[in-house]
Amino acid sequence: MSWLVIERSRVKPHRPYYQIAKRLLDLSICVALAPFLVPVALILAIIIRLDSPGPAIFVQERIGKDGRPFNFYKFRTMYHNIDRDSHRSFMKAFVNGKVELSAHQTLQVFKPSHEAHVTLVGRILRRTSLDELPQLINVIKGEMSLVGPRPNVVWEVEEYKGWHNERLEVLPGITGLAQVRGRSGILFDEIVQYDIEYLKRRSLKFDLQVLWWTVISVVLGKGAR
Repeated sequence: MSWLVIERSRVKPHRPYYQIAKRLLDLSICVALAPFLVPVALILAIIIRLDSPGPAIFVQERIGKDGRPFNFYKFRTMYHNIDRDSHRSFMKAFVNGKVELSAHQTLQVFKPSHEAHVTLVGRILRRTSLDELPQLINVIKGEMSLVGPRPNVVWEVEEYKGWHNERLEVLPGITGLAQVRGRSGILFDEIVQYDIEYLKRRSLKFDLQVLWWTVISVVLGKGAR
């Protein structure tokens, strides 16, 4: 996989002591949760395979820190081998600010992934955010962190405006400030603004706050995904 060339931006996130501490926090939480989550993941993988044909894990190339591509893992929530062209066109328009959402409409509602494409188990996984569980593998491999901007695919990053690239200066995360602060009607520019706010406020305390807010959002079924 080749790296994506990105325009250098204004945020300078190089903080070696924080980066080491953040990495240790990521690994500590992953190790602590592994005895509980590994059995759950195995059970979910079996249920997904029984529910519909295809692999349990959906693998997709995403763009990480400094434009580096990596294989991103999720539990499959849609039927295998469906046409994703409409989704690609929509997300390109969304990144370019050509999609407007009202106060009562969410990005999830507007994604052209027809409800019929989502499996029965997939609906439950999305509603509970359990579809994100395999990304702990990305965290252990050092490709992602527990907290950071959500990673986009190559053709979304290719549509970035110059200042959008600031979100590529840190490891992407399973959750982020945009996911716990964002509500219905959030646009891509607003997502990036939340990501840049996170970059400027980063600390172990703030990371733990975002993780706690994520737990609350998942329990209450709120937040932008």
